[in-house]
Amino acid sequence: MAVLVTGAAGFIGMHVARALLARGERVIGIDNLNDYYDPALKQARLAELDRRGGDFTFHQLDFADAEALEAALAGAEIDRIVHLGAQAGVRYSLEAPATYIRSNLVGHANILELARQREVGHLVYASSSSVYGGGTTLPMSVDQRADRPLSLYAATKKSDELLSESYAHLFALPQTGLRFFTVYGPWGRPDMAMWLFTDAILAGRPIKLFNHGRMRRDFTFIDDIVDGLIRTLDRPPAADGSAKPGGSHSAHAIYNIGNSRSEELGRLVSLIEQATGRTAIVDYAEMQPGDMTDTFADTSAIAGDTGFLARTSLDEGVPRFVEWFRHYHNR
Repeated sequence: MAVLVTGAAGFIGMHVARALLARGERVIGIDNLNDYYDPALKQARLAELDRRGGDFTFHQLDFADAEALEAALAGAEIDRIVHLGAQAGVRYSLEAPATYIRSNLVGHANILELARQREVGHLVYASSSSVYGGGTTLPMSVDQRADRPLSLYAATKKSDELLSESYAHLFALPQTGLRFFTVYGPWGRPDMAMWLFTDAILAGRPIKLFNHGRMRRDFTFIDDIVDGLIRTLDRPPAADGSAKPGGSHSAHAIYNIGNSRSEELGRLVSLIEQATGRTAIVDYAEMQPGDMTDTFADTSAIAGDTGFLARTSLDEGVPRFVEWFRHYHNR
């Protein structure tokens, strides 16, 4: 099977591509290698994919450029698509909204059109727990309304779900949207709390806890994310008129992928302190615009349909990240 993976040089994309290659799939990766964070990390992820071996082809391109996308993939066999490329980050969406519109809306529409034209068997795409925004109850369920986004990033991800629903309805294009909950682990993103806190604690710099530390997150280890994604990739929703998770009656399902535990940020800091052998210097700050106070995934839908169960606790995952981080930075 030939699988197109967008965002292949990204955190989740690299891990998914590696898992697909390990089970013998042909993988076509695309990524624009932008400078939202250091492109050297993205290049290192691609080098890791090359080191592992397998049938991997990479194209550096911007999938928001429809002509470049079509030209790069002309003649390529594509059976399924894993669409993980996007402009990430809640806070950066306040600074560069046009970047999110281009990548997350125009880019998503281009991938939908590619999937329609190629008649792919399944398109799995990344949504986000951010779509829940304001007014939701805990734990967050895909059956809840999610129409009060607190950030432009969240609004673009919810819009992607609506675009996908229209393509599933009009063209019977099988799709699954995955609402990821605070993903962390080796090869993670430098703009995420796990990386920022670990880097600062090792360097003796202060870390900043927003909302005076009164925040909770459902931290999900990358291995569990990959397991859940591949389980859904292997199970395209049917265009049979039945109700799917998320409410669609077309070939479109939406799932949460999380650890189903809401952890205090202070507990994360304590675990990083234990793993590094250092004491954190903490600065408490006001709540940031666009942030959510608490996330907590109800994963009953994906568990019922695929057997998914997150297996990596924060106590196990944090030391594994810190070990990788020290090795990567020679610290």
